[in-house]
Amino acid sequence: MKKPFGFLLFPALFSLGFVATATTVIPPTFDELVSRAEVIFEGEVTGLQSQWIGAGAEHRIVTFVTFKIDETLKGNPGASYSIRMLGGTIDGQTMEVSDAPKFKVGDHDVLFVENNGSQFIPLVGIQHGRFHVQKDQSGRDSVLTGEGQLLADVNQLGTDEKVAAPTKTALSLQNFKSAIQTRVRQQQQANAKQP
Repeated sequence: MKKPFGFLLFPALFSLGFVATATTVIPPTFDELVSRAEVIFEGEVTGLQSQWIGAGAEHRIVTFVTFKIDETLKGNPGASYSIRMLGGTIDGQTMEVSDAPKFKVGDHDVLFVENNGSQFIPLVGIQHGRFHVQKDQSGRDSVLTGEGQLLADVNQLGTDEKVAAPTKTALSLQNFKSAIQTRVRQQQQANAKQP
């Protein structure tokens, strides 16, 4: 039986200290994505496991999404890393969070992770912290935003501009990772200079 989002999430969010507008998110800029993320990595989904946690009003379904790490861009996720997300399906009962990314085994992603294990969706800006990797028409790895748009320029993230105008070339996975690594270094250098 599929239960509506608000029916299960509303009590769960209040019991966790969240407000009902928890999934209304202002898209973060590229700088915010990089600075807020504790861990950034490229990886492939190798497993999904849903389970009930909590008791009483805090009884809820969470799903552990496990990734094989292909490349670490910030932090230390190790060779395998799991994120805990609110929602999932167990024995025909489904709990969903609107705007939360949906993962499946084999997905290839770049993730910006914050507050894993304590935040209901541990990605910076919920769906904005997931960038899906797919092959373009030429066979090159391209990057899609959380909204499913091809990413052309990291500096357009968090703005009102379209992140991939039809006339622009999509950003390759390698160029996206290079931009992340450069920004991580810049932020580390800026933090080291502060008293």
